[in-house]
Amino acid sequence: MDKRLPEHPYLNWSGPIAFAHRGGNRTAPENTMAAFEHAACIGFRYLETDVHRSADGVLVAFHDENLLRTCGLDANIADLTWAQIAQLRVDGTEPIPRMVDLFERFPEHRFNIDCKADAALEPLVELINTQGALDRVCVGSFSFKRLQTMRRRLGPGSLTCLSPIETVCLLVFGRLFGSAQRAAQVPPGRGRITVVSRRFIRNARRAGIPVHVWTINDAAEINRLLDLGVDGVMTDDVDLLRSVYAERGVWVSDT
Repeated sequence: MDKRLPEHPYLNWSGPIAFAHRGGNRTAPENTMAAFEHAACIGFRYLETDVHRSADGVLVAFHDENLLRTCGLDANIADLTWAQIAQLRVDGTEPIPRMVDLFERFPEHRFNIDCKADAALEPLVELINTQGALDRVCVGSFSFKRLQTMRRRLGPGSLTCLSPIETVCLLVFGRLFGSAQRAAQVPPGRGRITVVSRRFIRNARRAGIPVHVWTINDAAEINRLLDLGVDGVMTDDVDLLRSVYAERGVWVSDT
């Protein structure tokens, strides 16, 4: 018999969750306030982002370690002060937001936060606690060590994604160890390996783990994954995902 999905408040949503990956990037540059504003305006309540720490300890919503791809500056976030970072513009138009700015601008929204560096870990834990945001946050990382530290620091009321090794355990062995509340946030596949299949979803159900798939920007693939029974989809194209959900009658928004 399948276990009930975890009762963490973050997962309390009727229907598959729609995630705005980095806020979306079709109408505004990724991980900018303008992108998150657009996603929120059309009804998204789950916002995905990433965090790095500046040289002077400020937590910023930004994906890459280096600023070259999005800001045209060959420098690392960790080597610049917040005052320097605040002068930069993503794609030449939008400033880089602090994570605290996102929490304060969207106090009712839920955040998926990928902790990209060890240096960002303690500031993120402190910010979540200061904001009283534990019930509306799922924390992720590709580092199992980092995830374990965050689980320990945030306590039993936290929700985190699976690490890659935990995903393999669920995929191959159909089980997980430990009592931490977790979500399987995974790509459809990796190379020649299919990750999201009926078997994987069945394994996740038995373990009481919801399955959220990233990053899907194709309508046919969104429909295929929903037909498989996934619990959420992350996308860069928030208008497309909203449209597909609406067509299927599964779009939910509290606006």
